[in-house]
Amino acid sequence: MGGIDGLDLGTFGIYTFDFENQPAAQLRESIQEVEEQGWRAFWIPEVGGREALTHAGFLLSSTERMRVVNGIARIWSRGARSAYGASLLLADAYPDRHVLGLGFGGEPRPGVKPVAAMVEYLDEMDALASDNPAPRAPMRRVLAAYGPRMLELARDRSAGAHNYHVNVAHTAQAREILGPDAFLGVEHPVLFESDPATARAVAREHLQGYLATPYNIAKFRRLGYAEEEIAHGGSDRLVDDFVFWGDLDAIVEKLHGHVEAGADHVGVQVIGIEPGRSALPYWRRLGEALLPRGGGA
Repeated sequence: MGGIDGLDLGTFGIYTFDFENQPAAQLRESIQEVEEQGWRAFWIPEVGGREALTHAGFLLSSTERMRVVNGIARIWSRGARSAYGASLLLADAYPDRHVLGLGFGGEPRPGVKPVAAMVEYLDEMDALASDNPAPRAPMRRVLAAYGPRMLELARDRSAGAHNYHVNVAHTAQAREILGPDAFLGVEHPVLFESDPATARAVAREHLQGYLATPYNIAKFRRLGYAEEEIAHGGSDRLVDDFVFWGDLDAIVEKLHGHVEAGADHVGVQVIGIEPGRSALPYWRRLGEALLPRGGGA
């Protein structure tokens, strides 16, 4: 489990938005401590203004073994030529340590079909020839994919799929579409809170934006959630499916559900961190429970 074209990410990794708003020195110290804890893969989004490939390169340069995955680099933030050239350099500079995760991302674009836009982007990337030196290891990419057509595209035109905010049922469906060989990476938020009312309040705040965007609403509807379950902050059932909360044992058991449903790798996103606090203590607790003895998921 955890493999992608011979690159071992481990079964569990870390996914975080925290690095979008922290200074470089803090990023360096945090990623180095995460590496010391034994985590093998670190996932970063692209939402707060930090350019995805530069961000990945900085984290790779700050560590010795950590695999860094863009989850995701938005196709609207850079042309295909720039994405190709940057990824080629990272594959050469840090062999077997970078994965380019590409996705539609961002605000809805009226009249633009996500699958068609991604096909056009991949076609341009694949048609490029470079005068740069060949990388010492393959350049690897995965696609953010939820619906059947994008999952098929991820299967056919990349190493596999990266899913964000999905439930275990979606993981099983995605595995069926991808088949047995394509990589399936799944992000899932977790919250260390055992009081149901408090946990669901924090979870609803986290999910708020996703419950109001057309693509996410379509995803929830395909998974069988009724309109009234999606509206007004989400039903208890929806919230509990998309944010795993409770004590460490309960969270770990639920995370393994994705693996049992067919995920190769699960990126764990800790939410509910107070402003100014670090998720490092929670990553350490999760690592003790999720990583094999001796480190490395």
